[in-house]
Amino acid sequence: MNQGSSRARLAGTGQPAGAWRPGSVPEQLGLAGLAAAGAAAAYQAALGGEGLWLPCPLRTLTGIPCPLCGMTTAATGLASGDLGAVLAANPFVLLLAGFTLVMAVLMAARAVGLAPGAAQWPASRRRQSYRVAAVLVAASWAFQLHRFGWV
Repeated sequence: MNQGSSRARLAGTGQPAGAWRPGSVPEQLGLAGLAAAGAAAAYQAALGGEGLWLPCPLRTLTGIPCPLCGMTTAATGLASGDLGAVLAANPFVLLLAGFTLVMAVLMAARAVGLAPGAAQWPASRRRQSYRVAAVLVAASWAFQLHRFGWV
């Protein structure tokens, strides 16, 4: 690569100028969260949070709730501003919403050049993030098992 083309690239991203795209897993998860938030808001606006009911496949087949049970209800409750419904269905959606908001601000800052591009996390940081995610999933599952009377 010659110097001229390296100057045309955004600092730290390796992407050509004007071609920013999410490069890290947190950014990609943030985009998925933004899409889910948009879908929840559209669902709430179109159907008032009623009408379409999506059954949990694990709970339908076995009767045991999964760690994500209640996410649709919680997301539509969050979109309508009903904090009680959110806390009753799955309070972990609040963590996901917070993560999504932080990632949206960070991605916007990166897109306009106010923040450096995503850097590769070292293996130790990735392992730590997997452990945190596993603890959150286990806590969510414990909440759902309690909510449905299993524990």
